Amino acid sequence: MLCHPSSAIERSPGRDVPRVFVVDVRVLSRPVVIDTVSYSVCSAADRPRCDRRLTGMNAAADGYGSSCIMSMSLDGCGKEQLKTQFVTREGVYKLLTLATYSRPNRIGYNVQTNTSVRVSFVGYSSSDSNGNNDRMCFNIGRELYVFYYKGTKKGADLTKPIDKKLYKGISPTCHDFNSTAITEDSLPLIVGFSTGLLQLIDPVRKDVSVLFNEEKIIDKTKVTCVKWVPNSKHLFLASHASGQLYLYNETFTCGTTTPSYQQVKSGEGYTVHTCKTKSTRNPMYRWLIGGDYNSINEFAFSPCSLYLAVVSQDGFLRVFHYDKMELIGMARSYFGGFLCVCWSPDSRSLKLLNKVDPVRSRYIVVGGEDDLVTVYSISENRVIARGQGHHSWVSVVAFDPYTSTPPSMEPCLPGYYRLGSVGHDTQMCLWDITDDILHHVTLVSPLPVTSKQNGVVNNVKHNANANNVQKQTQDPMRLIGTTACPRFDQCPRLEPLICKKIAHDRLTALIFREDCFVAACQNGYVYTWARPGTITSLNAHLVSDPNSTMSSLDLPSLNSTSAV
Repeated sequence: MLCHPSSAIERSPGRDVPRVFVVDVRVLSRPVVIDTVSYSVCSAADRPRCDRRLTGMNAAADGYGSSCIMSMSLDGCGKEQLKTQFVTREGVYKLLTLATYSRPNRIGYNVQTNTSVRVSFVGYSSSDSNGNNDRMCFNIGRELYVFYYKGTKKGADLTKPIDKKLYKGISPTCHDFNSTAITEDSLPLIVGFSTGLLQLIDPVRKDVSVLFNEEKIIDKTKVTCVKWVPNSKHLFLASHASGQLYLYNETFTCGTTTPSYQQVKSGEGYTVHTCKTKSTRNPMYRWLIGGDYNSINEFAFSPCSLYLAVVSQDGFLRVFHYDKMELIGMARSYFGGFLCVCWSPDSRSLKLLNKVDPVRSRYIVVGGEDDLVTVYSISENRVIARGQGHHSWVSVVAFDPYTSTPPSMEPCLPGYYRLGSVGHDTQMCLWDITDDILHHVTLVSPLPVTSKQNGVVNNVKHNANANNVQKQTQDPMRLIGTTACPRFDQCPRLEPLICKKIAHDRLTALIFREDCFVAACQNGYVYTWARPGTITSLNAHLVSDPNSTMSSLDLPSLNSTSAV
């Protein structure tokens, strides 16, 4: 790859690596500067906007050369071979090549146009006659598969799925098992689709198939995330690219006419409506967050089930008390949207805490299009750290509860959290969030005071509608330099413990389990990496030669081999 001082780098949304092209600055009517963070070309007239996105970093014409070097380091070895193991302070993590799941027949799979590969797990308290107590679901293109998941014990047998479905004209985009309602004879699974459709299926009973929003009269946009409400057998939440979040009851119907809504709550940047009908029907509630067509990219319930964290394309993390429908905190990205969110694993202990300090030792981590991992503390209502290690969008963040040692309730006993992240740069990063980071104090400005600061208005009788959401949010740039979005020199910067290329296409899933972690990538593979100490003489055959490397061309032959 050749670069010269008049080159520029542009990254297209959804691409895992930058693409380089040559620009002759002599043919441009105005001087240009380089936005070295987002890899785009900005005109001089747009310089103030670019400066804001750079958040204080200098960008000038002489940045062309350094941008080219960055591009070559990211894209120069685009097909480098992938190592099958890496080392951390705990020991060696090893890829179990014979425990890799994928679709049995890969003909016709288009990596670029298909939806992201997602993975869902559910576990039974007791195993079946074959020793299987975990079920796994993943989507690839227009297909959906449910398998027994054997972890590090046995290899993947792709010839014996519990259930598989091929859809026509639509693609699954997200799914979630109902861990509260599962029995030996029932395995409820809710699936969201690219057209806004939702389907409840049961891979065990096979005769269950309930459709929601079938006529697209509720929402016509893609379902971006779907989850069962914790401890509920019938309620689930679904978010859409339209910026709407809907609460469904799987025992209710959706009706045949367009729903009519009435507002029940509102606050800064959101409104909540209920379905206005004489008889109960779906959706039970509709949340509009951040304005129309501000895609909600992901949401997550806290382990204590009291709170809901929502990240959206407007670059905001919003934290709600779920039952009260109240906004209790927010954070903002430097630019672009937040794509993923997760909660620290110690949140379960919150129910035991007193009312004086109800959210101590609880953290939320988000990632997105600013290529950063952002750590947010609810008890302090501020961003406390940022992790810089990815070279492209961060698609998934997840805490590792089996490696983390959360701080004790006694302040004299330190602890740390282990965090994992994967992104469009095909890299996996591991981070240690230590006690000194969690208690680091910096002076930043508080959130701007508004008439509805973090407030919730029971405003049923006032004139309010969905369009007011955008007005309430005001200019998001006002949060730069505040506790919701401190500048780089105002909060600690994390460096990754390790950063490894583990796939040839963008990574779309990361789940930590007791004996392994599971990662999925856009080319349709679900990998199992064994934790240190879990490889014995009984499962050593699942690991490839530790001195070897693998490429994407090797995997189909590996997947065709079953080790049961």
